[in-house]
Amino acid sequence: MSGIKGKVIAVTGAGSGIGEATALHLAGQGGRLVLGGRRKDRLDAVVDRITARGGSAVGSVVDVTRRADLKRLTDTAVDRFGRLDVLVSNAGTMAISPFDELRQDDWDAMVATHVTGLLNGIGAALPVFRRQRSGHFVNVASTAAHVVKSPQGVYAATKTAVKVLSEGLRQESGPDLRVTLVSPGFTDTEGVGRGASPEAAAALVRQRDEIAMPPSAVASAIGYAIEQPDGIDIGEIVVRPTAQA
Repeated sequence: MSGIKGKVIAVTGAGSGIGEATALHLAGQGGRLVLGGRRKDRLDAVVDRITARGGSAVGSVVDVTRRADLKRLTDTAVDRFGRLDVLVSNAGTMAISPFDELRQDDWDAMVATHVTGLLNGIGAALPVFRRQRSGHFVNVASTAAHVVKSPQGVYAATKTAVKVLSEGLRQESGPDLRVTLVSPGFTDTEGVGRGASPEAAAALVRQRDEIAMPPSAVASAIGYAIEQPDGIDIGEIVVRPTAQA
């Protein structure tokens, strides 16, 4: 199946930011969306926006750190639409801080969301894709997986893990599955600075206001990977503001 129209696409972290923009973009191209997010009110609002425009979407409250939640997301796709064509693993947290602050709960949250959450998605979707003999993993990393900048050490490590896991999965996926890594640069989302130490948050917000690109830019990149013909795998897309060093 080429293009986006008619594909059943699950997106995590779909209640805001890149996930919301991706859901709206793909629904506008005729995709059938299964949206996961932790905040039911935000998720419902995105579903309502899509359906009000004549699109197809259903929401499921999902915490990606819970295996059962990802299984429910993929089961929802199969039960509602009969299949799952794409899983966009987008949920993330950017609770960055210097190591000396010893914010170990934040470290744990980034590992749980970016690494365990990604693996939970793979664990839920891979059996579906194998049964169908088709499927596409789109994993959202970051330019931090390529360039480490203080105080983003732990965040960069978890996003590097996303990059490594994606490549390992690609090598094992065989001829029927596709794996795409999307690494965004600085993006204007509400999550910028949230949970970070005060100094780090202030620096991030300043940089966001100066150079950040809209989430729709990342959504377009994700759409580009999904719309490729069967048998064509876009391995990685790095998308960043031109002003980003």
